[in-house]
Amino acid sequence: MAIELRLGRIVQIAYDVNDVHEAAARHAARFGSGPFFVNDHIPLASVTHDGEPGVFDHSSAYGQSGGVMVELVCQHQVEPVSLQQQLSQRGAGIHHVAYFVEDLDREGARLDSLGYPQAMLAATASGRRFAFHDAVADLGHLLEIYELDDSLGGFYRMVAEAAEDWDGRDPVRSR
Repeated sequence: MAIELRLGRIVQIAYDVNDVHEAAARHAARFGSGPFFVNDHIPLASVTHDGEPGVFDHSSAYGQSGGVMVELVCQHQVEPVSLQQQLSQRGAGIHHVAYFVEDLDREGARLDSLGYPQAMLAATASGRRFAFHDAVADLGHLLEIYELDDSLGGFYRMVAEAAEDWDGRDPVRSR
């Protein structure tokens, strides 16, 4: 009996890049996506890998392409080395796809049981938890899951609304 991997609706595709500012300008110019909102060195309250504390210092640029958010991720420092190896696409390729879940712990356990182990569990400075699960062997990228709340929904709406009737000017903006 085959086990079917059902994900929630994909709301974000993230690419591993070496510089979020340059990548955002290039993505907007080549594909018309954007505008991109850059958040440098995103503060995290906690990072856990294999039950131990870790580091995930990264910057991201968030833009819109049709009905999907595009995130461009630059990883500055990732520790321990085993986490760095799981998260790194070396500046090229899809880093992760993201979807919302009702219960982060329950969906994380389901992904673990399907052979997609949790690579990292983290919390933002505001306390929002998110997790990366390793699906690289099957899908070529990570899966990111997080629970939708009003603040996160507002951020997704802000990025999508900025793209409506966007004239292409000011493609890279600070957040």
